[in-house]
Amino acid sequence: MNLASEAFVTRVARAMLALLALTLVTVGSAQAQSTHIQPKLVAESAVPAPGAATTLALTMAPDKTWHGYWANGGDAGFGLSVEWNAPEGVTVTPFRYPVPDALILFGMMNHVYEHPYALLADVRVDKSVAPGTDLTLSGLAKWLACTDKVCVPEKAVISVALKAGDGSISAAERARFDGWRALLPQPLDRHGTWERRGDMVRFAIPLPASTAVDAPHLFVETQDVVDYPAPQSFSRNGDRIVVETRVKGDRAGPISALLKLGDGRGLSLTLEPGAVPAAGEAIAERVGGIDMGLFWTALGGAILGGLILNLMPCVFPILSLKALSLARSGGDARSAKVEALAYSAGAVATALLLGGVLLALRAVGQQVGWAFQLQHPVSVLALLILALAITLNLLGAYELPSFGGGQALAEKSGAAGGFWTGALAAFVATPCSGPLLGAALGATLVLPAWAALPIFGGLGLGLALPFLAIGFVPALRNRLPKPGPWMATFRRWMALPMGLTALALAWLLWRQTDGSAWHYWVGAISMILLIATQIGAQQRGGGDRRLIVAGAGLLLALFIVQAVQKLDDYKPSAAVASANGDNFSPDALAKARATDKPVLVYFTADWCLSCKANEAGAINREAVQTVFAKAGVVTLVGDWTNGDPVITRTLAEHGRNSVPLYLWYAPGAAKPEILPQILTPGMLTEKASR
Repeated sequence: MNLASEAFVTRVARAMLALLALTLVTVGSAQAQSTHIQPKLVAESAVPAPGAATTLALTMAPDKTWHGYWANGGDAGFGLSVEWNAPEGVTVTPFRYPVPDALILFGMMNHVYEHPYALLADVRVDKSVAPGTDLTLSGLAKWLACTDKVCVPEKAVISVALKAGDGSISAAERARFDGWRALLPQPLDRHGTWERRGDMVRFAIPLPASTAVDAPHLFVETQDVVDYPAPQSFSRNGDRIVVETRVKGDRAGPISALLKLGDGRGLSLTLEPGAVPAAGEAIAERVGGIDMGLFWTALGGAILGGLILNLMPCVFPILSLKALSLARSGGDARSAKVEALAYSAGAVATALLLGGVLLALRAVGQQVGWAFQLQHPVSVLALLILALAITLNLLGAYELPSFGGGQALAEKSGAAGGFWTGALAAFVATPCSGPLLGAALGATLVLPAWAALPIFGGLGLGLALPFLAIGFVPALRNRLPKPGPWMATFRRWMALPMGLTALALAWLLWRQTDGSAWHYWVGAISMILLIATQIGAQQRGGGDRRLIVAGAGLLLALFIVQAVQKLDDYKPSAAVASANGDNFSPDALAKARATDKPVLVYFTADWCLSCKANEAGAINREAVQTVFAKAGVVTLVGDWTNGDPVITRTLAEHGRNSVPLYLWYAPGAAKPEILPQILTPGMLTEKASR
C-alpha cells in the first residue's frame, strides 16, 4: 500500500470514529449517564494573595479499562478544554499535562493516560482585588474518554472555592502538588531543529550524552508534522538525539514537542526549522531498556565511593566498633570471616533497604533524595538514642553480648554484632557524599528501579570491602595487634568519637525542631541514661529491676505520645543563609544571573560533614571572601537539612540526589559548571579571578 492509500484509509477511519463519537454523545446525553473519568478541581492555596498566583490541579480518575488524552490526542483523540467562569480580577493559564503514554489501537496512535493523572494550571489574582473577596472559580470541562472499543465525549462542571487572602499553603497540600509537579515534563533550555527529507521528517534534540534515555518516544504536539503511528528511530550523535520518522502534512515554522525519556520522565521543547545531523549510534541497542554503560559506570562508582567513604569523618566512629571487634578476635580465621561476612551483609542490606524506600517514595511523587532519613527529627532522635547507648557501652556503663565475655555466645554474638555494626555504619554513612558517590547515586534518578537498586547495594559493598579483605586475607589479618590489656583502654577512647557523634546529632535535632521540643527528647535521653546505668549495675550484682521497667515505660510513653506526635508534626524552621550568602530559590538565582556577575550556588545540610568541612575550609575562608567581594561574586545557599522539594528538584536536574552540590555560573554562561565535591580556597579564588 502506497502513502496516498494509507493516508486515505487513515482519514476514513478518523471520520468513522468521529461519527461514532457524535452518535455516542447524543445517546449519552439522552441517558444522562455518569462520566467514565471523574474530574476534581483543587487549589494549592484556598486563599490566594492579590497580586500573586496559586496552582490549580484538575485530577482525572479514569474507570478501569478507560483512558484520557494528552493535549494532542494523536490520530483519534483530543485533550481537555475548559470554558471558565472566572470572577473579575482572576485569570487562569492553560493546563499543563504530565508525560503521556503511546497506545496504538486499530492502527491509529493515541497519546493517553490509562491511570489517574492531574493537569496543572496557574490562577492569578489581580492586585486590585480586596482581601476577603469571594473568588470561587468554576468552569465547564469537556474531554474524550475511551476504551479499546468505544469512545465517549464527556463534560462536567468543575469548581473550587477560593477567597482572596495571604496565599498560605499547608504542608500537606504543598507535598501533594509537588508530587504532581514532579510528573510534568521539564522544559529543555535549548531549542532543537527539524527538517523534512523526502517522505521522512527528522529531529535533532540537544541532550548531553550523559543523560540516560530509556524506551524513548517523541510526542509532537503541533499537528500536521508526523505520521503518529509510524515507527520512530532514535540515535545519538554526540550531544544530540536524532529522531527519524515518517512525515505527514505540510506544517512549516517552529513546532512544539515532548520527548519521553522513560520511567515517567520527559522534556518539553521547541524545534526550529534547521539542519539535522546524521544519525549516530542507535539508542535502541540497550539491555533491558537501560544504558548499560551508565549502569556499570554508576555501579563501579558506588563501590569505589563506598570504599572511600570509610575515610570520611561521619563514618569513623562506627568503624572504631568494628576495629575493636576484629582486634578482640585475636586473628582467629573462622571468627574473622564470620564477622566480615556478617558486617558486609548488614551494610549491603541497609543500603538496599534505604535505596528501596527512596525509590518507593519517588514512585508516589515525593521529592526526596539520598539521606532522606536524616531530614526527619524522629529518625534523628532514634539515631541519637542509639549513639548514646553505644557510647555508654564503650565507657563500660553496661555490657552488650557482642562486647562482653562468655565463650558459649562468642560465635553467635560475633555474627549478630557484625551484622548490626555493618547496618549502623551504612545508615550513618548515608549523609556523606564523598568523591564519585554523588554522580553514582545521581544515576539512580534516570535508571529504572530494578537497575537502580544494585547501585545502592554497591555502596554497601564498597563500605564493607576493608573488612572483607581483613576477614579473608590472612596477611592483612595477621597485622592486627594481639589481644591484651590495651583493649580496655582503646575501647574507652573509642567512646570519644561516638560521644561526639551523639552531640552532633543532638545539635542537628535542635536545629531541625528549632528547639521547640527540647524537653521531650531530653526526657528520652535521661531515660536511656537511667536504663543503661541500672542494667550495668545489675550485671555487676546490684541495681533495681523496677527502675529499668519504669525507665523503659517512660521512654516508650515519651517517644509515642510526645516525640512522634510533636516531632512528626514539626514545622521546619526557615532556612538560615550563610553569613556569606543569601538563601537559594529559582527567583533568587535568576536575579543573581541577571547582574552579569559570577554566581556560586551551593547546597548543604547541617548533617552533612563534608558540606561543613568545605564551608569552613574553603567557602567561608577570609581570603576567599575577600576575592569574592572584589570580583562581585553572588553566593546563594540551599539548605537541605529538613528537606526541600525545590532543592531536591534542582539536585535532580544536575544529576544528583544528595548534597553537597556546588554550581559556578560564569557571567553569560548558558549552563553552570559543577565543581568537585572537595573544594579548596585556591580553586574558588581562581574561579573568581577569571
